[in-house]
Amino acid sequence: MNDETTVNCPTCGKTVIWGEQSPFRPFCSKRCQLIDLGEWAAEEKRIPSSGDLSDSDGWSEEEH
Repeated sequence: MNDETTVNCPTCGKTVIWGEQSPFRPFCSKRCQLIDLGEWAAEEKRIPSSGDLSDSDGWSEEEH
């Protein structure tokens, strides 16, 4: 029985072994890792929120 855990690379879909032999896991390569990072930096990906706060709300260091 094979106890290796595998996942699919989020960028290209290639199968990746989840272990020491895959240093970029869950990505298959540094290239796929950087593509994903670029998508986050360009705001093509984001974590959904309720939208109750604007970007500037709650970030002031001044006391109210």
